[in-house]
Amino acid sequence: MSIEQKLLEDMKLAMKSGKKAELDTIRILRAQIKMASIEKNDELTEVDVIQVLQKEAKKRRESIEMFKRGNREDLVKKEKSELDIISAYLPEQLSGDEVLKIIREVVSSLQVDSEKDMGRVMGVIMPKVKGKADGKLVQQKVKEYLSSLK
Repeated sequence: MSIEQKLLEDMKLAMKSGKKAELDTIRILRAQIKMASIEKNDELTEVDVIQVLQKEAKKRRESIEMFKRGNREDLVKKEKSELDIISAYLPEQLSGDEVLKIIREVVSSLQVDSEKDMGRVMGVIMPKVKGKADGKLVQQKVKEYLSSLK
């Protein structure tokens, strides 16, 4: 079952069971997917749908940080709830150790020895972890690993 079909089924279940927060979040996701489809002028692939969901998850993470700084715990709770719902539709994320393993392989294959080559390393790693790891996490791990090579 595709992610879009799963969203539709879960939307129907949320309507029947009266889960308003879940229903609202799923409706937002479906609207964003529809907008992306219109912008592309074509049907979205599963990879495209995952990118839309990741974009929405990233928005929630950024909002959580801003609301925490503003001491708005009510909004933090709401955004976390939405993030949990969105995360359920995303593929399982790689752990920090799995990302580090990929970084080691790429660094050794490129024969990189300093932080100056971070761009090259990121250029090779990101396609490998696309949809499976957060870009900020990958960037942080690459930076840490390259700085430890000194």
